[in-house]
Amino acid sequence: MSRLRIFSEADPVHPMLITSTHEFIAEQLGKIGVRFEQWQATADLEPGASHEAVLAAYKSHIDEIVQEKGFRTVDVVSIAPDHPDREAMRKKFLDEHFHKEDEVRFFVAGSGLFTLHVGDRVYEILCEQGDLIGVPDSTRHWFDMGPAPHFIAVRFFTEPDGWVGHFTGTDLAQKFPRFDNTGANG
Repeated sequence: MSRLRIFSEADPVHPMLITSTHEFIAEQLGKIGVRFEQWQATADLEPGASHEAVLAAYKSHIDEIVQEKGFRTVDVVSIAPDHPDREAMRKKFLDEHFHKEDEVRFFVAGSGLFTLHVGDRVYEILCEQGDLIGVPDSTRHWFDMGPAPHFIAVRFFTEPDGWVGHFTGTDLAQKFPRFDNTGANG
């Protein structure tokens, strides 16, 4: 079940708000310019599925958002718990960073933890199958796929070279809960 927890950046232990209601998650994230939608999954795919299979299974959803936002590149990240590079891939996203374009992800299967740092608040969003999240350009954030990653996500990019992270150099991300792949982290 998807979940939103909002913290003060000064208190990574006691959330100010916790909700698992999609409409309320979307409302709260909308206040900070973040898009959050629940899409009905149209295919049952497992992590490790080929990029071609994922893109074909979600073609209508993908085409809709590409047309709406003008994205030029779409790819798929599909990671199973036995992926040989899972530790290095997890570490790549754990530090606070931002992008110079919107970061949009559609979770086809599995789950992951997006954490956004906006003003003096930290928004922790557990994204699961069917969740689409759109993080605005320049929003500081980090992503944790957990020690045993299990997800497929479609990623949308404006720039042809795709994901370029600009790291802030802060240690804030290390102070907040990590994802343990059960949805019951921290």
